[in-house]
Amino acid sequence: MTVAYINRIGTAVPPNDIHKPFLAFARTLLTEEKQVAVFDRMAERAGIARRFSCLRPGNLEAGEVDADGFYQRGHFPSTETRMKFYESQALELARNAVDALEIGAERDAITHLIVASCTGFTAPGIDLQLCKAFGLRRDVARTIVGFMGCSAAVPALRLAQQAVRAEPSARVLVINLELCSLHLQETPDIETILSFLLFGDGCTATLVTAEPHGIALRDFRNVVIPDSQSLITWHIGNQGFEMFLSGKVPSRIAQALREDLSRSDEAGLLRGEGTQNIDLWAIHGGGRTVLDAVEIGLGLKPEKLRHSRSVLRDYGNMSSATVMFVLARMMAHGSPKQRGLAMAFGPGMVAETFRFSLV
Repeated sequence: MTVAYINRIGTAVPPNDIHKPFLAFARTLLTEEKQVAVFDRMAERAGIARRFSCLRPGNLEAGEVDADGFYQRGHFPSTETRMKFYESQALELARNAVDALEIGAERDAITHLIVASCTGFTAPGIDLQLCKAFGLRRDVARTIVGFMGCSAAVPALRLAQQAVRAEPSARVLVINLELCSLHLQETPDIETILSFLLFGDGCTATLVTAEPHGIALRDFRNVVIPDSQSLITWHIGNQGFEMFLSGKVPSRIAQALREDLSRSDEAGLLRGEGTQNIDLWAIHGGGRTVLDAVEIGLGLKPEKLRHSRSVLRDYGNMSSATVMFVLARMMAHGSPKQRGLAMAFGPGMVAETFRFSLV
C-alpha cells in the first residue's frame, strides 16, 4: 500500500502579539478583587508567553480594546461582522503559510486542496480564494473540514493520506487556518475569560505526497471519550462563536488515557503497545493543564512533551493549527527513524490520533 508523507510544513502567525494586552483588558472585565487574583495566578501558570492576532492591540487608557475599533466596549461585533473580518484577513495569513512552504513552481502539480478551519465561514471560501491567489489548477479537488475544533488537523491529514493512497501521483496541499481572536466575548464570567487566555491566531500549510521524505503517515485512530460530550462545546452565537471549555477536561483526559494505557488489545489509541515504542509525542497544546493531563495519564517523562510545551509558550492554542506547529518542530529537530504519535482533542470529546515516523 502506498505510504503518504508530510514533505514540508509552512507556518505563519499575524504580526501582533496580543497576550499581555489581553491580560490587561481581561482584568477590567472582572468585578471582584478575588477574581482578579485568581485570573493573575492562572495566567502566570498558563505557560504562555506570546499569542498573535490579526487585530492590533489598543490603548486601554484611551478606552480601546484594539487599535482598529473592531471591539468596542458595550458594542462587541455581531457574528456577521466577525465573519466579514475573517473573510478579509484569512487569505493573507494563509498566503503567508503557503509562502513559508516554498511551494513555488510546484503549484501546477497540486491535485488536492484540503482546508481545515473552525473559526470562520464564507462562500466562496478560502479554498477558492487560495486557488485563485496561487494560480492552482482549475480541476483541483477541494475539501473543507469545518467546525471540528482543535482536533481538525488530524482528519484533514487522514483525508490527505487517503488521496495519496488512491492516487500515488497526488500532491495534496493541507491548510489549517484559525483566527481565534475574532471570537472574544465581553463578559465578567471568569471561566469564559480564562478560556480566551489560551487562544491565538495561526495557520499552517502542509504538502503531502508519496515522495519518501519528511514524516511518514501511518495508521489513524480516533475515539469518543465516554461521558464527556458537554466538556468542550463551540456554538454559533449572535456575537461570535461561543466557546465553553470545562475545568473537568484535563482530569477526564488523564482518566481516559490511563484506561487506554491499561489495555492489551489493538483497538485502543496506543494499539495495546504501551508507550515504550513511541519516541515523539506530538500533542496538541490545548493548554498547560491538558498537556499535564496527557503526561500524567500516560506516565510520560516531562521532556517527552517539550515541543508541545514550546509551541504553547510561543503561540498559545491556535486550535487546529497547533499540532501542525508541533510536527514542524519535530521535523526540524528530530532524527530519522524516530517513531511518533500525534494526538489532538476536540468537541465530543474526541481524541484524534495517528502514528508516524521521521524519514
